[in-house]
Amino acid sequence: MLYSFARPWLHLLDPEAAHALTLRALQLGLVPAQPAHDEPILAIDLFGTRLPNPLGLAAGFDKNALVYQRMFAQGFSFVEVGGVTPRPQAGNARPRVFRLPEDGAVINRMGFPNDGAKAIAARMRSAGRLGGIVGVNLAANADSEDPADDFVKLVRQFAPFAHYLVLDISCPNTENGQLFLDPQRLAEMLERVNAVLYDGHRVPLWAKLSPDVAGAQLEALVGVLTAARVDGLIVSNTTRERPALRNAARDQAGGLSGRPLFASSTRLLAEVRSLTKGTVPLIGVGGVASGADAYEKIRAGAHAVQLYTALIYRGTDLVTEIKRELASLLRRDGFTSVSQAVGTNVHGASRST
Repeated sequence: MLYSFARPWLHLLDPEAAHALTLRALQLGLVPAQPAHDEPILAIDLFGTRLPNPLGLAAGFDKNALVYQRMFAQGFSFVEVGGVTPRPQAGNARPRVFRLPEDGAVINRMGFPNDGAKAIAARMRSAGRLGGIVGVNLAANADSEDPADDFVKLVRQFAPFAHYLVLDISCPNTENGQLFLDPQRLAEMLERVNAVLYDGHRVPLWAKLSPDVAGAQLEALVGVLTAARVDGLIVSNTTRERPALRNAARDQAGGLSGRPLFASSTRLLAEVRSLTKGTVPLIGVGGVASGADAYEKIRAGAHAVQLYTALIYRGTDLVTEIKRELASLLRRDGFTSVSQAVGTNVHGASRST
């Protein structure tokens, strides 16, 4: 209710200014907490632990690790910080974020603006591992001469204290953001990253896929990732594609997120589930704005889901709404846990136990 009152005023501001104000309100404790109790039916096993629900906050909301601890009180069971680059990065020129309210969408070409690994790691070390599961989304600097080495440096920096790490190999908004959609480059980078992980702190390693890959390229990428023993895949990032959109900002360059991405990212999720034969945990992200959306992602193969864009239009009350609706849908269809529903809409799938 509070966000319903505040949203019209926030949306009078530039999107980045509104986001900065939201972060400040969270830092000051001005955003009321969501109900703390989750129904037992929502509990899942992920990242080597038991989580009370399958909802996570996607990367991009808390780029600089300023409020991630506060987001557990908003109902999330895991939160992803970043994207983080080794060196501080200003990102692309403004304006670089565009709301498309008629479409329930956002277009961004942020370009990973962040304080850099050293500052963000220091901030997270100081905060400690409290509240819930925290992942770090890792990205190469846009002007890096050795992007693979950027990932090696980041893994070395964050592996000692992050609960999981994400290789963002699919950002459409920087020069080096999609280099590793080349399977050969990806295999070489993973070999270097794994040498660091297996020589030190073995933290779960995930990779984030693009919704704009398909066919032989997708199959090759998934093959490389599974051969390298990644612990999970996030499906998917924002898209360069433009489905039918109503807002005048529809032709802006950048990655599209929100409702228009839901169908294509969910189809990709089901395809990745089929390619991996259910052997790799998946997180579904892209257009989740209701419990029914989360349920569809889960039945397409996701063990958990992430959201961000919908919060811009609905606020964190949405997190509670999604959990309640999801629990109701699971019970309606005779499931007693989230894990039983995972992948049941994928061709040839049967209920998990």
